[in-house]
Amino acid sequence: MKTLKIIKIGGNIIDDDDALQQFLKAFATIDVPKILVHGGGKLATKLAQQMQVEVKMIDGRRVTDQMTLDIITMVYAGKINKNIVAQLQANNCNAIGFSGADGNTIVSDLRPSKPIDYGFAGDVKKVNTETLEILLNNAITPVFCAITHDKNGQLLNTNADTIASELAIGFASIYRAELYYCFEKNGVLENVNNDDSVIENINAKSYQPLIENGIIYEGMLPKLNNCFHAVNNQVQKVCIGKSDMLFDKNNTHTTISK
Repeated sequence: MKTLKIIKIGGNIIDDDDALQQFLKAFATIDVPKILVHGGGKLATKLAQQMQVEVKMIDGRRVTDQMTLDIITMVYAGKINKNIVAQLQANNCNAIGFSGADGNTIVSDLRPSKPIDYGFAGDVKKVNTETLEILLNNAITPVFCAITHDKNGQLLNTNADTIASELAIGFASIYRAELYYCFEKNGVLENVNNDDSVIENINAKSYQPLIENGIIYEGMLPKLNNCFHAVNNQVQKVCIGKSDMLFDKNNTHTTISK
C-alpha cells in the first residue's frame, strides 16, 4: 500500500513569507503522494479590520457572519491558496488549489446554532476521494483551504485541523495515510514555557491524565481530539511538531497513538 502524507500548516508559517517559502521549497521535495492543508493566518482578521468589519471570536474560534464569510473566502481560497500553489509550481511541484466545494471533495453540515452560534461554520460530513485520487495518481498535489460546502450552494468556514484529519481518514482505506500537524512548537509540551519539554508519545491511556492535570488545555484540546479521531479510524501515523519533523525523522516531535 502506497504512503500518502496529509500535512497541515498553521498561521505561524503562513504569516511569515520567508518561513512559508522555505517550507514549500522543502515540501516540494517530498517524493510520495501528498496533500497540503492550510489555515488562514492573521490576514483575514487584518482585512476585516481594514474593512471595518467586526471580528468576533468565541473560545478561539471565529464567528462567521455573511460579511466575514465573504472575507475569509477571498483570503483563504483566494490570496493564500493561490500564493501557495504558485510557489509550489515555482518549486516544480504541480499543485491545484481546493476548497471542499471544488470537485465536491468535502461536504459539511452547518453547525447547529446551539449552544453557541458560530454562524456559517461547517462540520465535515463526507470526504469524496475520487477526484483527488486521479490527481494523486498523476503526481499532482491538492492544496486545501479551510472552506467546505453543504451541497446546497452554501460555503462554510471549517476548521483546518478537522479538514486534515477527515482527509486522512477518507484515504486510510486506499493509502497508508499519515497525518502531520505542523505548528510553531516542537510538539505537545509538558510545560508551555519550556520548548524542550516535549511529550514524545501520547496514547489514549496517557491522554486523560494530561487533561485532568491541566497540561493539555484550550487550543491543544481540539487538535488532539482530531488526532485521536484519525488514529481510531485507520490513519497509520499522526504527529504534531515543527515542520522539520517531515524531513528529519530524528527531529523531536509528538506522536499520537491508540
